[in-house]
Amino acid sequence: MSKRRNSIMSYQLKEQIAQELGFAGTLQQEGFGGVSSRDCGNMVKMAIELAERNLPGNNMT
Repeated sequence: MSKRRNSIMSYQLKEQIAQELGFAGTLQQEGFGGVSSRDCGNMVKMAIELAERNLPGNNMT
């Protein structure tokens, strides 16, 4: 049996990003099973951008 990994992103952060991208309603009603692959990809892309902006020593604006 495969081992489940703990999520790096909190569920609260995932909900916040989903809200910003406009699919929070789908996430709340159907969970991640109802979210399209494109929307999940966009969520990951936004999470990476947020993480890169918050890296120590990163002077990107």
